Amino acid sequence: MKKPLFLILILVIGAALSGCSSESEEEAHIEHVNGDIREETASVTTLPSFMDEKPQEMHDIYMAAAQSKELLQNIPCYCGCGESVGHRDNYDCFVNKTNEDGSIIWDDHGTKCGVCMEIAAQSIIDYQDGKSIKEIREKIDSTYENGYAEPTPTPAL
Repeated sequence: MKKPLFLILILVIGAALSGCSSESEEEAHIEHVNGDIREETASVTTLPSFMDEKPQEMHDIYMAAAQSKELLQNIPCYCGCGESVGHRDNYDCFVNKTNEDGSIIWDDHGTKCGVCMEIAAQSIIDYQDGKSIKEIREKIDSTYENGYAEPTPTPAL
């Protein structure tokens, strides 16, 4: 995905989402105590049904995030999801688990949180631009260190 389009996606998603909030329960999914919905699909290329009514921009970020596991597992999230739902990194905001058979358990947390989306999108853009994971981590940490929740307990690089 090209950089200008991804920056537009960040702005659109950021405007649509002001922070993390809970969504009403939907019977077709497994809703956890924390309010996040998790759904399994056959692979990382198949989005879960909870994305059906979401904008295309959100689909694009979810797909990019799921395909950026190595990167996003090293990037903390600053929305408070470390404390509220036990996330360890920004990847957890989108994907709960990747199974050995390639199936994936998605998490809808990112659909409700502009901070999660912004961190993932900016990290992916920077990685595509050739920045190292360490450089991206430092940028995210400095950008979100003030005025946001405590970061997820992502191990240091």
